[in-house]
Amino acid sequence: MEFELMDTNIPILGKAKILSPIRKFNRMSTDGMFVEDNDRVVIDIDPTRLSRRITEGIPLSAFEMAGPRERIYFDPKKLRCALVTCGGLCPGLNDIIRAIILELYFGYGVTHIAGIRYGLQGFIPEYGHDVINLDPESVSGIHEKGGTILGSSRGPQSVDAIVDSLERMNIGILFMIGGDGTLKAAIKIADAVLERGLKICVVSIPKTIDNDIYLVSKSFGFDTAVDIGTLAVKAAHNEAEGYPNGIGLIKLMGRYSGFIASTVVLSQQDVNYVLIPEVDFDLDGPNGLLVSLENRLNSRKHAVIVVAEGAGQKFFEGENTEQDASGNIRLKDIGMYLKEKIVHYFKTRQIDISLKYIDPSYIIRSLPANANDRAFCSVLGRDAVHAGMAGKTRLLIGHWNNHFVHIPMAASADKRKQVDPDGKLWRSILEATGQGQLIN
Repeated sequence: MEFELMDTNIPILGKAKILSPIRKFNRMSTDGMFVEDNDRVVIDIDPTRLSRRITEGIPLSAFEMAGPRERIYFDPKKLRCALVTCGGLCPGLNDIIRAIILELYFGYGVTHIAGIRYGLQGFIPEYGHDVINLDPESVSGIHEKGGTILGSSRGPQSVDAIVDSLERMNIGILFMIGGDGTLKAAIKIADAVLERGLKICVVSIPKTIDNDIYLVSKSFGFDTAVDIGTLAVKAAHNEAEGYPNGIGLIKLMGRYSGFIASTVVLSQQDVNYVLIPEVDFDLDGPNGLLVSLENRLNSRKHAVIVVAEGAGQKFFEGENTEQDASGNIRLKDIGMYLKEKIVHYFKTRQIDISLKYIDPSYIIRSLPANANDRAFCSVLGRDAVHAGMAGKTRLLIGHWNNHFVHIPMAASADKRKQVDPDGKLWRSILEATGQGQLIN
């Protein structure tokens, strides 16, 4: 994928003049500790394109590297911060919260941190949600728990009312943890803050278990989802092998992107069919899934199918499209649809099958993060603090080309990362499953 030249500058509230207290709290040499704003990570590292651009003198887009700055904007002793989690649950939310609190307290000496309850609702007085005072004691051990200690919610709230609340609370940095809807809300809040001339940083930590945020190579919770999804595949494979004409059908997360389904299949190569939103497939016809599945059962007596929740939505065209509180289209249940179609197909052909259907989605979403995600969240949370303390705003903390970076909110919003049907990941899937193109 080629990336267009983009503006990667990060807005700042003002000149950073205060020496970072990390020097004092760290009690270590500061050599190599601090990052400069001109330390950059090139966005497009494709060797051919990179060489051509350098040869032709074409400017390269590059992100600021995340990390502590030698001078900061806010006086830690006078600073008040707020932290909010929005949208669906995801492994790692509590790890992010904990990392932010511990870095604010022990890295910078910030002691006034407000935890906003139940997403953006917590800013609106009419809901009556309490504000939690967050400190190291209140976040002790929360990384062992799933969900978020702050709670969450969906749905838009008045931006003016949110900024009114931030102003009343005298907040200097707002940390927002959420997905694409939260990112859009963060942009609106940052715009309103700018219009009012307020000195408030808005820093976003991207959350999506589907790993589909544009310009973010990896999002927290994804690794845990793959771990648990792999266990579901193991169970489905054992069930399928245990019966004549056994079929294991697993539905995994992935509204618009099939990264979880694809990665699970490559990590546990016991799957024969993978269905994702980016790649079209048919059920009926000579090249459709059902005929292929029958041929598989005839030759091997069992089969395992993994389907992402957003796959096959074309089969529901013309049906009512409901939306959730955040305006997301409620997807039709492709897992149950496939189950019914498979059972009906083999019943009409008088072939006995044993089909086991597994949907671990909500179990995965509410579990604690695994070790890899915990370590990842720790760095994400701390780098969010470093960015905010330096007075940087309108940015999200992302991971790109093996580095943690500052990404402008506008560069990532309203776009989505997806599996490339012509790329290496999907080619590897076709090689691992042998399913071929399931299209007539």
